[in-house]
Amino acid sequence: MSYQDTYQLSIKEPQLFWSQQAAQLPWYTYPKQVLTKNEQGFYRWFEGGKLNTAYMAVDWHIKQGRGAQLALIYDSPVTDTVRRYTYQDLGEEVARLAGLLRQLGVQKGDRVIIYMPMIPEAAFAMLACARLGAVHSVVFGGFAAHELALRIDDALPKLILTASCGIEGDKIIPYKPLVDKALLESSHQPQAVLLYQRPQYTEQLAAPYIDWAEALSGAPLADCVPVDAHDPLYILYTSGTTGKPKGIVRDNGGHAVAMYTSLQHTYGMQPGEVFWAASDLGWAVGHSYIVYAPLILGCTTILFEGKPVKTPNAGTFWRVIDQHKVQVFFTAPTAFRAIKKEDSQGLLHRTYDTSSLRYLFLAGERCDVDTYNWATQLLGVPVIDHWWQTESGHPMLANPIGLEPLPIRPGSAGKPACGFDVRVLREDGQPAAPNEEGLVVVKLPLPPGCLPTLWNDDTRFQEAYMSRFKGFYFTGDGGYRDKDGYVFITGRVDDLINVAGHRLSTAEMEEMVAAHPAVAECAVIGIADPLKGQRPVGLVVLKDGVSISATQLEAELVAKVREDLGAVAFFKNAAVVKRLPKTRSGKILRRVMRKIADGEPFTMPSTIDDPVILEEIKETLASRGIGIAFEAE
Repeated sequence: MSYQDTYQLSIKEPQLFWSQQAAQLPWYTYPKQVLTKNEQGFYRWFEGGKLNTAYMAVDWHIKQGRGAQLALIYDSPVTDTVRRYTYQDLGEEVARLAGLLRQLGVQKGDRVIIYMPMIPEAAFAMLACARLGAVHSVVFGGFAAHELALRIDDALPKLILTASCGIEGDKIIPYKPLVDKALLESSHQPQAVLLYQRPQYTEQLAAPYIDWAEALSGAPLADCVPVDAHDPLYILYTSGTTGKPKGIVRDNGGHAVAMYTSLQHTYGMQPGEVFWAASDLGWAVGHSYIVYAPLILGCTTILFEGKPVKTPNAGTFWRVIDQHKVQVFFTAPTAFRAIKKEDSQGLLHRTYDTSSLRYLFLAGERCDVDTYNWATQLLGVPVIDHWWQTESGHPMLANPIGLEPLPIRPGSAGKPACGFDVRVLREDGQPAAPNEEGLVVVKLPLPPGCLPTLWNDDTRFQEAYMSRFKGFYFTGDGGYRDKDGYVFITGRVDDLINVAGHRLSTAEMEEMVAAHPAVAECAVIGIADPLKGQRPVGLVVLKDGVSISATQLEAELVAKVREDLGAVAFFKNAAVVKRLPKTRSGKILRRVMRKIADGEPFTMPSTIDDPVILEEIKETLASRGIGIAFEAE
């Protein structure tokens, strides 16, 4: 079937379409109903189905006689290590770790937080939780202790799994002090912390810490626990506009079907092929396309520890593709901008054989046309921009390579993926005309694999996503659709910014900045950055009578945000201003300030209390080399 025919079937007859996809997976009990609604009126997929996600991802392939096939390749240039695991190896690692977790009291429905670097044991931990029917919540290792504490108090984990350290370039980042600080801050205390000792750095352990290797040595193998399709597989926290992270819930049944389908339809993969998503397990991409989708389909997946330029050079990507014969590669545009900056002529690429590569996929932020053209010319393969969110779990807009490759339109994220009835609406809810920018929404029901709700917060789920337009999921992004049906995403319409593919809340950063004793009020805005896509900048009004230099204040605020949120925020500038532009009702005009910083045209708001303030802001930013006269860092 063509893309158009397949897509129309998924929209007009979703139950038929998704039942056909589900039938290809090894359920313990096949679902009784494909699509239902619960008592809150939320849609649910595959009611009555019994399965185990780890069984689908590992045990099933072993039973099909493919245990000797490579399942996972760990490639770590920061430790100069490559390790390979077959499906048989992976099955033994996961079953043993699941046995240990069971000995430590973990049962179906319990939560386990995984706060680890990009090492195989982190993937084993995810699958071990899935094997027991426990709910894992992976916390990005770059987050600071405060962010970890917030997640501990929301998820209430029985255990925390961590490692002795992470490695960033030539720096060792001890994890135990961060976990210790988070436990001091959090109200909830887990029963134990299981710590994996890395050879690069070891810790002396005492209760509640348990040495991973010592405990694992005597653990039994654990069987897979059947779970309901609606049972949660994991919680993944994402930034919220209130500053409190939102716990995105992913169910077992819909997630498995979506992973199996999307890796074929969107990425054109087949069992036995090598797929590489250069992301982190702490983000949605890592969950979906490092661990679950490749393994459920029966592919070989690459778990990469490092960064493309710093570990050890701008040729690292090409070396990995060459060495492991990667067929499809998925990363963020930021990575290619970094490589281009270091090796604009692509000289390092010429020293490797990347002929195995069929496609390069980019997502996480908008891909600029210049980066698209550079990557296309360098690699000589189709470069495909696509778009999705933590909430969706898999692509909403894409070029459906596995169904029917469509002409690539640079600047567009493609056409709607199967199951996603993507629309662009005006503020009044009416459909936008072709090429007219509006709000990007998806008509309900969302397809399998999307969030069914938020962890323990149905009310916030309804308010955050379903209340803007009745019958639609509001993505929070703006965009437009051209006359041929290609959709262009223009960016967030709320206060979330996209830093190197990571969605971060400026409201949360404002809370950190405002806590400084010298700050009377502040605003944090996201401005354009040639490498990261966006980066946050703080605008600060001092309290009367405060004596502190702007340089010292900036240094203290940068250190505070890094301590509370982590280096991932890329918060490097805080400019002191006399006042902030506001409406007459007192609302700070953040969007206008962002446009000023980026040098974009804007219409002077009729509600502004004093237009002169905007000129003052513009002069301050320009004098600091922020935005308008941007200085590369």
